[in-house]
Amino acid sequence: MITPLEITQLIQSKAIELGFTSMTVAKAEFMIPEAKRLEKWLHQGYHSGMQYMENHFDKRVDPTKLLPGTKTVISLSHNYFTHQKQKDPKAPKISMYAYGKDYHTVVKGKLSILMEYIKSQFGDVSMRSFVDSAPILERDWARRSGLGWIGKNTLLIHPKRGSYFFLAEILCDLEMHYDTPMKDYCGTCRKCIDACPTDALSTSGYVLDSNKCISYLTIEHKGDIPLEHKSKMNGWIFGCDICQKVCPWNRFSTPHDESDFISSNGMLDMTEKEWIELHEETFHELFKYSAIKRTKYSGLNRNIKFSITNDAE
Repeated sequence: MITPLEITQLIQSKAIELGFTSMTVAKAEFMIPEAKRLEKWLHQGYHSGMQYMENHFDKRVDPTKLLPGTKTVISLSHNYFTHQKQKDPKAPKISMYAYGKDYHTVVKGKLSILMEYIKSQFGDVSMRSFVDSAPILERDWARRSGLGWIGKNTLLIHPKRGSYFFLAEILCDLEMHYDTPMKDYCGTCRKCIDACPTDALSTSGYVLDSNKCISYLTIEHKGDIPLEHKSKMNGWIFGCDICQKVCPWNRFSTPHDESDFISSNGMLDMTEKEWIELHEETFHELFKYSAIKRTKYSGLNRNIKFSITNDAE
């Protein structure tokens, strides 16, 4: 009879083979402390225009509501760190995670292969996978299973890998060997808090006000960017890496080896002038397979104009 530990080890081995950086496992259960924190965060309005965060609260804090019969939450990470850079130092800035193909598609494909493997090994297993989708608290499950700790910048951090990685989850009804949470190693460091130009992080960290977050403002936010953020965007037009760049733990980040995450569409070669003169037809051609298409042309153009205006003053 195969043991829960052996089941876990077999799946971990396959996950690493598929290119995932690491995999840890937690017991599926109602998340009492996380539910209280989420409720408080929502009540404070820190989710800004992301009204969907208010929906399906019960599913967000209880995986058995997402998939009845769930016994285990498998958390996986996938490295996206790279030494590739935008060539023009004056060009509007793109977050590193969007350099290559859309991670939703790439990682989801790997999850599908992993789930097929699980079924081939253990029969008719009930499963459901997620990549930054559906109402699931992915960072909290990753923390619960020891994939890392949630840092003062509210991102998951691993002491040997930093924070430049995507998260993914599989809910399943398999009994597995459960991991334990990792210690918080942020200590007295507050570099991320001090470096955030819009003061999106609370004074003691661990709480993010999306209303002020550059990543939120350039991707999720609808309509005009509030003028109070004028001159504070630091040139970012899609996402923001500031709190990761200053994090000491990211000195341990190593380049990924995923070909789909290598920028190959010429985006990194674009000059400031080319970004300013970007036409809608070029946008659709350039970002057809990119996460950047999420902003749509109108959103990216808004960000570019706002960023360039800031830089000019």
